Amino acid sequence: MEAEEKSSSGYGKPPWIFKGRALYQLHLVKAETARAFIPKEFRLVEAFGYTLGGFFLASYEDSPAGVFDELVVIAGIVWNPPTSCAWAARVLVNSDEACVHGRKAVGLPSQVARFSKRITAIPRQQKSKTNGFLNMIGIGNTFNSPKDCMDVQVTEIEGHTAADACSVNLNTAVPLLKPEKWMGPAIKMSLPSFSGHTVYNPNLLKYSCQIECRVRAVKPARVSSPSPGPKNKKENEKEGSPRHQTFSSMDSTAVETIENGENLCVSVMLSKPVLALEFNCLNMQVEAPIVVSHCSKNTLGGGS
Repeated sequence: MEAEEKSSSGYGKPPWIFKGRALYQLHLVKAETARAFIPKEFRLVEAFGYTLGGFFLASYEDSPAGVFDELVVIAGIVWNPPTSCAWAARVLVNSDEACVHGRKAVGLPSQVARFSKRITAIPRQQKSKTNGFLNMIGIGNTFNSPKDCMDVQVTEIEGHTAADACSVNLNTAVPLLKPEKWMGPAIKMSLPSFSGHTVYNPNLLKYSCQIECRVRAVKPARVSSPSPGPKNKKENEKEGSPRHQTFSSMDSTAVETIENGENLCVSVMLSKPVLALEFNCLNMQVEAPIVVSHCSKNTLGGGS
């Protein structure tokens, strides 16, 4: 049945190719927060109570599902000898096809969302002599103030229910229209990840993203939580609201699990950033996942 669904979609057979641009931002995430998403089969890679998580915000111009945006919230790094891989706590996409494919074929905790973008012009700061020298050798624009910044509001959609997930303020120049602008060296890299352990794909999986792109360090994006929080919550709890009707059909434990998961994902996004990398001319090849261990839906007790 699953093979029939995949063959009828635009994805076809792997590997799947995605082209566009992205921001890969690494954060120091509290180990206790990350553990809420990690299956017990894996050991969290941590030091001094923290692991390395963050998010991957991409805008694809060409993909098996066409043009779409994606936000991958990375809970942390897990260890399964002989490798360590990232674990996604949440994947938000504005494509129904990409959502279904992520859930069933890749084992991702995918959810449909709305991405609202707004570009704002900001004044340029006067360049110092030091920056002028750095520009001459090709690295001065790494942390310079850009001409524009972009606010990306991500709103998660569940049936007729919509709830703000987060807002991301990109400090880099958007979009990069000038071909002469330095976009960093061309690199090739592999990003291995674990997935699965969901109601759509209970098996534990491992897959790899082979990336070719131009990469440069940029000022970390500012992330803000849903606003206004308390008011938004009261609106969702109003009798007759779509979210209230959805929760009314669930038991209290299920509702608490959903809300805790949403809050923990926001905690990951709001944690301290340590490095932000901008991927331009992105060409990402996603390999078919392999099964690490077989599980049944009845054994699901944690993780994403």
